[in-house]
Amino acid sequence: MAAAAAAGTTASAVSALVASGRLFTALDALPASYSSSQIPSSVYASLLRLVTSCRSLAAARRIASHLASSSAPSTSASSTSTSTSSSPSFLFNRAIESLAVCGSLTDARELFDAMPRRDGGSWNAIISAYSRGGDPAEAVSLFSAMNSRGVRPKDVTLASVLGCCAKCVDLRGTQQLHAHIAKRDFQSNVILGTALVDVYGKCFALSEARRAFDGIAKPSAISWNVVIRRYLLAGMGDMAVDMFFRMIWAGIRPLVYTVSHAVLACRDNGALEEGRCIHTFVLRHGYEKHAHVRSSVVDMYAKCGAIDAAQRLFNLAQMKDVVMSTSIVSGLAACGRITDAKQVFDGMEEHNLVSWNAMLTGYVKSMDMTGALQLFQQMRQETKELDAVTLGSVLNACTGLLDLGKGEEVHAFAFKSGLISNPFLKNALTRMYSKCGCLRSAERLLLFEMGSKRDSYSWNSLISGYERHSMSEAALHALSEMQYEATPNQSTFSSALAACANIFLLNHGKQIHAYMIRNGYVIDDILRSALIDMYSKCRLFDYSISVFEAGQSQDAILWNSMIFGCAYNGKGEYGLELFFEMSKQGIQPDSVTFLGALVSCISEGHVGLGRSYFTQMTDEYNIVPRIEHYECMIELLGKHGHMVELEDFIEHMPFEPTTAMWLRIFDCCREYGNRKLGERAAKCINDSNPLTPVRFEIAPDCNYSDDDSEESMPTSWEGQN
Repeated sequence: MAAAAAAGTTASAVSALVASGRLFTALDALPASYSSSQIPSSVYASLLRLVTSCRSLAAARRIASHLASSSAPSTSASSTSTSTSSSPSFLFNRAIESLAVCGSLTDARELFDAMPRRDGGSWNAIISAYSRGGDPAEAVSLFSAMNSRGVRPKDVTLASVLGCCAKCVDLRGTQQLHAHIAKRDFQSNVILGTALVDVYGKCFALSEARRAFDGIAKPSAISWNVVIRRYLLAGMGDMAVDMFFRMIWAGIRPLVYTVSHAVLACRDNGALEEGRCIHTFVLRHGYEKHAHVRSSVVDMYAKCGAIDAAQRLFNLAQMKDVVMSTSIVSGLAACGRITDAKQVFDGMEEHNLVSWNAMLTGYVKSMDMTGALQLFQQMRQETKELDAVTLGSVLNACTGLLDLGKGEEVHAFAFKSGLISNPFLKNALTRMYSKCGCLRSAERLLLFEMGSKRDSYSWNSLISGYERHSMSEAALHALSEMQYEATPNQSTFSSALAACANIFLLNHGKQIHAYMIRNGYVIDDILRSALIDMYSKCRLFDYSISVFEAGQSQDAILWNSMIFGCAYNGKGEYGLELFFEMSKQGIQPDSVTFLGALVSCISEGHVGLGRSYFTQMTDEYNIVPRIEHYECMIELLGKHGHMVELEDFIEHMPFEPTTAMWLRIFDCCREYGNRKLGERAAKCINDSNPLTPVRFEIAPDCNYSDDDSEESMPTSWEGQN
């Protein structure tokens, strides 16, 4: 009686200390000589709750040790039985949970293994401990052991194990659990049904997820949210949108995040009309007050190309958070409105990495490479945060400017930043080195540093670099090596065909053409242009015509290839007919088109038509002539003896002729006896290259001299047709 009274007094004292939060004082007041049966379970439970809230591993260990030692079989002489003491299993279960929460799975497992009796709660406690402690595989293994011992799991245990299967992406385990749930008649449990949908979705078994969802008798708003989110993350935006509308028709009010998921699914799928319908729903039911819904709607309009609607919503928003601002910046930059994007960007209170990257990408897409590099300098002054996308955009700007020095600086910076192993960045580096002509560095990156991370983009960069820098044999060799580890695509074959054209390898070009046909490649306008160019340069003009006439196209590049092909093969008249046909079909010519037309005029001797095209290019199409166009006009006028017009043309050029131009002028003046212009050309040539001077002499077979009457010849370049 006295011992019982003493134990009661001790229990009261411990309870008072626990109530006042004095954890270790309460533990010190707990005599080691008392068994757990002498102290009320409520005292232990209070102690364990306090331990868990304090996250004190030392205290949790002391309580677990007291429970384990006081529950051990008695060996005293007075004992009449070897049975264990009657410490309740739920105390052990709570102690396991406390040890796990305090960060020691090892102690929790030792206590579990030392338990004299285990119940379903014990198994659930240790399984949950491993699930939360980052060892889902062991949790699944423990569930298997529990099942083999005939312990029936509760729905909480099953939900915990399902979460472990999700972390392990264990589809087979999930299917077995699904069968177990069906067998135990847990199908009506909406929580378990929703968990099944989530796990199947994480395993990308969307058909199984849909069956699990359809098996829920009354899916909750959370259930709908899970299935819509899983469709969205699996890239099945159309199904996500469909499920959202089904949810509305079923009369379930969606969660705020469900609405955001549906809007983002429209964005990813380019479903502008469905996105507008959901926007109407948002406005009617008050979801627009939620910041992430507003941001999602703005992002959807921007990504779907309705940038004006996106900007209108952005301007109407009272609170413009960084997410919404970044969305509108990305949308404006993506559609080439870089000035508007920069205006919004500059007005942002804070910039995140996504907004910086969006602006950098926008500058590169707008071909403003200098602007991209200047923005990167500003970025480095404002933040130290960057990633592989940032450096990739900067490298693309260096590539566009052919700035090898700056590209090498970025390479060194990437190495120091620890980002050099990123495959995206290495591809950008390979492309930069290839395009800038530093092919040894490109080879080293591709062949020795990238290893198994090489892909078709990596090979394409090297092959196009070889082709661009007149290493056509190396380009074709790289193509053969590429086929051992990556599948060529249209870009690969375009570069390879250009390489064949450069060195007139007709058989190789034919083999590539046949390979594409055999393997079902889509021969788009770019490939057709490459084929026309290859066949034309290899003097198989009939094949060029066949490829050109194989389909209709509004692509000026394709027409340009055919027009130049005509010039290469002495078919200038046909090339000029094609130029006229382009105008009839409403295809806008570019500077390359006019260059091809001028080359055709040279080959056919159409001086007046060539002059007309040169004037038309600037007056009607606002195309600024490049140096190649001026070279063609000098060749056209000089080759066909229009010396007065040639002299007048030179006088009206916006720049001084190059040495190469003066050399051609010099030759024409010798041929046609124009001493005045010839001596001027000789002087300019000698000034630029005094080591090898030239001297003007009229050619013996000259068919024109300064004495010839000029009255019958045009006296001015301007106004002539």
